Amino acid sequence: MARRVGAGFLAVFLLASLAGCKPENKFIAPPPPDISVAVPLKQSLVPFTQQTGNTQAFNSVDLVARVEGFLIKIGYQDGAFVKKGDLLFQIDPTTYIAQVKQSEAQLAATQAQLIQAQAEFVRQETLLRQAVTAQNTFDAAKAKRDALLANIDNDKASLAVAQANLGYTNVVAPYDGVVTRHLISVGELVGATGATQLATIVQLDPIYVYFNLSEQEVLKIRSNLKERLTLETLAKIPLDIGLMNEEGYPRKGHLNYVSPNVDPTTGTIQVRGLFENPNRDLLPGYFLRVRVPEAPAAEDILVVPNRAVSDDQAGKYVLVVNKDDVVEQKRVKTGQLLVGDFRAVESGLAIDDRVVLTTNGRAVPGNKVVPKLTTLQAPPNQ
Repeated sequence: MARRVGAGFLAVFLLASLAGCKPENKFIAPPPPDISVAVPLKQSLVPFTQQTGNTQAFNSVDLVARVEGFLIKIGYQDGAFVKKGDLLFQIDPTTYIAQVKQSEAQLAATQAQLIQAQAEFVRQETLLRQAVTAQNTFDAAKAKRDALLANIDNDKASLAVAQANLGYTNVVAPYDGVVTRHLISVGELVGATGATQLATIVQLDPIYVYFNLSEQEVLKIRSNLKERLTLETLAKIPLDIGLMNEEGYPRKGHLNYVSPNVDPTTGTIQVRGLFENPNRDLLPGYFLRVRVPEAPAAEDILVVPNRAVSDDQAGKYVLVVNKDDVVEQKRVKTGQLLVGDFRAVESGLAIDDRVVLTTNGRAVPGNKVVPKLTTLQAPPNQ
């Protein structure tokens, strides 16, 4: 029995000894993470400033009744697009047709009297030369002839006024545009106590865009253009605009007006652009983004995705992977934000730098990574 117990202790001792001879567990570092990188793009860019502007109609006119009468016709649908010369409203022309006829009859009567007076004047002039009639008789004939000539001018003026009033009974579109809802209904009396507003017509093509530039921005643009701003040079300065729900600046126009005065309260100058609007999708009052060029295009500007640029208390920086596949931090000076969420880099970056595009916390300065090179697509030219 004692032998069996001793043999058991011996077996346990041997097993413990064997277990103590196994190698110790050691930490094995994970492999370097895969990191997406790309070299910067080289672009030709126009330095610009971005402003917020709003649209205003090229023309906006209140349509009014200039003569008194009952409205007998509305010739358009509320909000419809109309062409220049289209009949929009008609006022009862009966009275004004009669006035035209009355003026025409008065003119014809005066012209008939003039024929008789002219003949009498010629006869008295002949008799005066023959010393057969008296001077005062000739003078009377001449005065009557001259008075009738003046009456004809007066009758012609009265006829012109009557014809104009008749024309005012038809209210037509002064240009192509969109007409607002009618403010007066058929059968109502208009023009009784003055001009009665009937509706408003708005010209939407082309359309104005107004915005403000600071005095410093205007001076900078003028110095970079190196020429005096005139109406001719203004039309050469392109402007790009985009609605708040549009990417970039898809709509093209040009500068049209610069105010000659600086607003002393804001230190800004009002500026206006002119844009084609054939589909009339830009309406007066829209707010939009305006891109104004500050100088001619700059060549060979480096561009990286904006997400690759970070910042801390020391400023802007990007992470790059060096030739030893180790992550480094580079301080950069950034420029304008471009369409497609790209950012111009003015300094601090080289054309062959492998820029870290996305890290997810895996790209740490000083650590080794496995760079996966991707090719950037150039941003849209907008």
